[in-house]
Amino acid sequence: MMKIDDALTPALLLPKIDRLWEASAQKIDAIEKSCPPGSPSPVFTVEGRYTARGWTEWTQGFQYGSALLQFDATGEQRFLESARERTVQVMASHVSHIGVHDHGFNNVSTYGNLWRLMNEGRIPFDRAERDFYELALKITGAVQASRWRTTSDGTGYIYSFNGPQSLFVDTIRSCRALAVSHLLGHVLMGERDERISLLGRLIEHAANTARWNVFYGDGRDSYDLRGRTAHESIFNVNDGSYRCPSTQQGYSPFSTWTRGLSWAMAGFPEQLEFVALLSDEDLAPYGGRGEVEQMMLRAATATCDFYLEHTPVDGVPYWDTGAPGLAKLGDYLSRPADPYNDHEPVDSSAAAIGAQGLLRLGRYLTARGREEEGRRYWQAGLTVCATIFDEPYLSTDPRHQGLILHSIYHQPNGWDHVPAGHQVANGESSMWGDYHARELALYVQRVARDEPYYAFFGPGADR
Repeated sequence: MMKIDDALTPALLLPKIDRLWEASAQKIDAIEKSCPPGSPSPVFTVEGRYTARGWTEWTQGFQYGSALLQFDATGEQRFLESARERTVQVMASHVSHIGVHDHGFNNVSTYGNLWRLMNEGRIPFDRAERDFYELALKITGAVQASRWRTTSDGTGYIYSFNGPQSLFVDTIRSCRALAVSHLLGHVLMGERDERISLLGRLIEHAANTARWNVFYGDGRDSYDLRGRTAHESIFNVNDGSYRCPSTQQGYSPFSTWTRGLSWAMAGFPEQLEFVALLSDEDLAPYGGRGEVEQMMLRAATATCDFYLEHTPVDGVPYWDTGAPGLAKLGDYLSRPADPYNDHEPVDSSAAAIGAQGLLRLGRYLTARGREEEGRRYWQAGLTVCATIFDEPYLSTDPRHQGLILHSIYHQPNGWDHVPAGHQVANGESSMWGDYHARELALYVQRVARDEPYYAFFGPGADR
């Protein structure tokens, strides 16, 4: 169980964050040289060098988005110029990609960050440039929403690249694409010019993720622990009925793959912040503000509580809570995670993603008068930051292209590098882990410096 440090403040983390950005700059430069436009998207490192491997090109937006976050945090103009050039040069195919559920990852990290920076006044206003970003964001949200499958109760979900039977827990974080597109006034046009609300699809997808991919301890099955998540929910495509949990990257359908858990931890609080921007009239067709917020808040608190209860004291989880080798580690929850153990890998990327969810949930609850609950999640998020923004997780070796070490991509497939003399994968980084660590560092840095609150939709996040 996590041991929460109640003495931490964002300001106390600034020296670690400054060190992170210093290391980050060198690594972004190194990746740009070894993974130029036209080469496969970098996914994860092998012996410290980024390599490509995966089902889809879902990480390219993290490569260029990282440069935008570097500029945001440090003001180094060359990172802005490089990322802007690369976004225009290579990201268009991701905007119109009909085969993936990753639009919020690739396109909000690039076009979305550029749009946000302009709206915040961080980069000069240019009408044509902003129109370009907004057109990309409008289209990406609609294309994402078009991957739609209806369930037996008439609602639906955005299906994963596995096919229309598949609802991934990951996609709740990618719903930021629908949110931005909706804020820009866009809709998905269907047959006979039907105007399909992107907000409606976002809320229905979130509700079905909360219903089927998150457990609440109400006896749904023999492994129903409150806050546990299923990586994937499977539906009968003929009648839309739910069939069973599944997983692609976890140990089993009845254990919790911790990166999937972290996507829910980050995705639901982030959507709660987005919903707070909307009027009661906007939400009335979908059950009203109370129903929508309660659905999201229930999922957010359950998943964050599960993380706190099933993660070692320092806030870094092992890759799956049901991984069989954990039994050989003894009382592993009562001591810091050990990335160099001989039985099961840790996953620092889950920590980098989940910490942001803890912080956003903590802030959300505190702003609504639930200070004691909010402070618990907030301090837990800072505790995770203190761990992963330092050794043995922060990579300061200039020969290593990764920023945050001990990330895991696909343990069941054996894709992750096992160093000589070790039994399990360790010492490597991932594009999503590094990007979300930068996003996390930017979030905490802005709070510490009393700068505008960081949210994917930009100004207005303090409502």
